[in-house]
Amino acid sequence: MSFISRIRALAHSRPGVAVSAIVASVSLAAGGVAAAALLPATATGSPATLLAASCGTTNLALGHPTTASSLENTSFPAANATDGNTGTRWSSAFADPQWLDVDLGSTQSICQVGLDWEAAFAKAFQIQVSSDNSTWTTIFSTTTGTGGSQALSVTGSGRYIRMLGTTRATQYGYSLWEFSVFGSGSPSPTPTPTPSPTGSGAPPASFWGNVSAIPAATHVLEVEVINQTNGNYPDSQVFWTFNGQTESIAQQPFIDMPANSAGRMTFHLGTSTSQYNDFIEFTVGASSINVDTTRVDRFGLKLALLLHGHDGSNQEVGENYATFQESRSATFQRFEDFVPAQFKELATDDAPFGIPSPGNDTAFQPGGADASYFTSYAASVGDTADTTAQIFGCAGTLANNPVLCAGINRHVAQLPAAQQSNPANFYQAGPANYYAEFWHQNAINGLQYGFPYDDDAGQSSDISVSNPQYLVVAVGF
Repeated sequence: MSFISRIRALAHSRPGVAVSAIVASVSLAAGGVAAAALLPATATGSPATLLAASCGTTNLALGHPTTASSLENTSFPAANATDGNTGTRWSSAFADPQWLDVDLGSTQSICQVGLDWEAAFAKAFQIQVSSDNSTWTTIFSTTTGTGGSQALSVTGSGRYIRMLGTTRATQYGYSLWEFSVFGSGSPSPTPTPTPSPTGSGAPPASFWGNVSAIPAATHVLEVEVINQTNGNYPDSQVFWTFNGQTESIAQQPFIDMPANSAGRMTFHLGTSTSQYNDFIEFTVGASSINVDTTRVDRFGLKLALLLHGHDGSNQEVGENYATFQESRSATFQRFEDFVPAQFKELATDDAPFGIPSPGNDTAFQPGGADASYFTSYAASVGDTADTTAQIFGCAGTLANNPVLCAGINRHVAQLPAAQQSNPANFYQAGPANYYAEFWHQNAINGLQYGFPYDDDAGQSSDISVSNPQYLVVAVGF
């Protein structure tokens, strides 16, 4: 039975009391928040009409991403409190304080909160709202909680809402069957992360040069390196290194690629050892190639690949055309503007030479200012062993758990398994790997390696073909 249904059932069991009288009222007073119990009511009309008169009847929290400070065990995840099923519940560790946090997806004007407590309820707790999941405003507070099914009339707005329990009523933790949120009016717009784009972002055919002039390979395939630095470097200052050989593309733009077990090709601008550098990874078989661009460690140079097979097929990955067209400083500035506060310093850590991945930034490593960035969320989905840096790098226990690593980085690990592979759900709430999201947003077809297991659900920039003919590598600045 839903929270609203419970209120209506109680109203029907007490004929002389209208629904609006059963819903508890909260008055916001200067210097504090006070709660009131049942109030007399004279309003008439159907229960639905009475509820809608002051507050909507749509549960804004239903099915939305939900996290918690802790779990009693994996049988009681945070998402149970917002699944609409009063037979499932969230339960915390047996300690104070604890919280349950819901991302409503956009800023909402909140007028009512429902708490359906299990026997382990809060004696003292607060309801708080936030626009950024960091700075919180209290819209309800009590030190005399009674448990059971509570309906709180509140006034506040925010994208995020949480129950913050400060004192338990029992020796156990905090446990909620359902946490419901109701609003009034239309939601206010708020900046939110955007899902991977549906447009390809691929460059025009002219971007790749005269591919008909690429010579035939005598080995597995022919590789051509082209200059797309927008005039910042001449061909004589665009270098590639592979298999112990280093050349500028003015000297040698083509490489006849032999079969090898695995390898990297590195690119430098200015000099053959400059700090402006990046690489691609590949495995070449006797008649096949598997290749990718990667941002797992850092962004150094804009790179894009065109892989062509003898069957006429073309595959393109890497930075999209718009990113190649803009200046390097513009890309760095867009990155800094796009990511939340914790990630902004990545744009200056190694500027102008590159942007390191967050796991390589000391702020996210043990002892750093943001070392606990993923801690609470990871714990809420069952990972209590790995540090924030290990989560970004899919290390520790996550080295053998690609689905969970991808789920935490994309902030979808709390969702049902079928929803965790839908790109529309990725990066819709924090904490998340917003560094990876930026490179996906600026990649051809939205595909990129932003963290080691980004190939989960087919989101990486890894491409392959049997019987390849040529590979064009565009190097940008």
